[in-house]
Amino acid sequence: MQGRSGFRFRRALLVVSLAAGLTACGAPGGDGGQAAAPQAVPDKPSKPVELNILDIAGNLQLTKQMIENFKAAHPEVLSKVTYSTAPAPSMAGKLKAEQDGGVAQTHLVLSGTDGLSAGIANGTLAKILPDFAGRFPNLMQNYLEPAAKMQDLANGYGVEVVYYPSGPLLEFNPAAAATPPASPQELLDWAKAHPDKFQYAQPSNSGPGRTFLMGLPYLLGDKDPKDPDKGWDKTWAFLQELGKYVKYYPSGTTEAMKNVASGSVDMVMSTTGWDINPRKLGTVPNTVKTAIMQPMHWVTDAQYALIPKGLSGDQESAILQLVAWMLKPDQQAIAYDDGYFYPGPAVKDVTLQMAPQKSQDTIKQFGRPEYEQWIAQYPKETSLPAEQQVKAFDKWNQLVGGSKVGKK
Repeated sequence: MQGRSGFRFRRALLVVSLAAGLTACGAPGGDGGQAAAPQAVPDKPSKPVELNILDIAGNLQLTKQMIENFKAAHPEVLSKVTYSTAPAPSMAGKLKAEQDGGVAQTHLVLSGTDGLSAGIANGTLAKILPDFAGRFPNLMQNYLEPAAKMQDLANGYGVEVVYYPSGPLLEFNPAAAATPPASPQELLDWAKAHPDKFQYAQPSNSGPGRTFLMGLPYLLGDKDPKDPDKGWDKTWAFLQELGKYVKYYPSGTTEAMKNVASGSVDMVMSTTGWDINPRKLGTVPNTVKTAIMQPMHWVTDAQYALIPKGLSGDQESAILQLVAWMLKPDQQAIAYDDGYFYPGPAVKDVTLQMAPQKSQDTIKQFGRPEYEQWIAQYPKETSLPAEQQVKAFDKWNQLVGGSKVGKK
């Protein structure tokens, strides 16, 4: 999937990155570069600045055009923008090394919840809110309601720039499953009747796998969907039973999608973006279908703009203006992209008709009309906080993954 490698690889070592970051929690302020005091950040930079932007989430596929539009519209703010990508686990250490060395080479980070949490843990991120709330008028009111809840997870250290309801969805070959499972029990029955034909990728390195894992407690009516350690008895028992009929768990979602395309499996876990974008790219045949299980609850996901410590007032000023620009409805419409993070926009009143024609054409051809209905109809739950995701992934590895992780 175009742009997916960075996005999904950032999840691959989430446990490792957060474990390393949380080790540093004893000194949350860190001893690296300091953030510029809010009063030292001017409304506009004294001269155009250069920005080095690090993407650890595959986010540039959604936002690069927004950034380029800002640069073109405001040459008095930005003189040059340089882009780079890296896996999420490297971010916190990279920022710490730069700040300890007194040279902030990374000026803006585009991240998911994993890099956000690791950066908070080792004290390398500048506090954005409420310090600069005045730069983002009515921020929380402007977000879609579930996106606002994802913004809350940032604890003021990031500004959410894209959002999607994610899943969990079943994606299947209709020739092999004319009537898709409508509940977890029906999924288990189908998998038992079709051994090795159902699959999902490792949750720590897969959006669909992770969304399935976090969505099951709602589907099964578990005791506490937000407590994977003590509240998921039904979930762990279900996954262990389901695992008897799963040949192996791929290391990433791309492999699972290729298995559907090749016919080696007939059903996988998916999300809106993982359904639409691979069909657009031709990775998966356009004949596959998707379905939901009841009682359906969406598990939401988001990506954020993060500001490292150690920047000048002019640099922070430019970044704040850029991020505010990215939240304008006309720029948010660019996030529809090719269905990569469908829908994509985090703010209210951004319709597909506002998106570039290419995006409109893609969604018209490869989108599914039922998604709009389902998104409006079913409740939306935030992803687990990062620390709880760590617990969930660890327990999945212990109780479910075992010797089947990544082995064909």
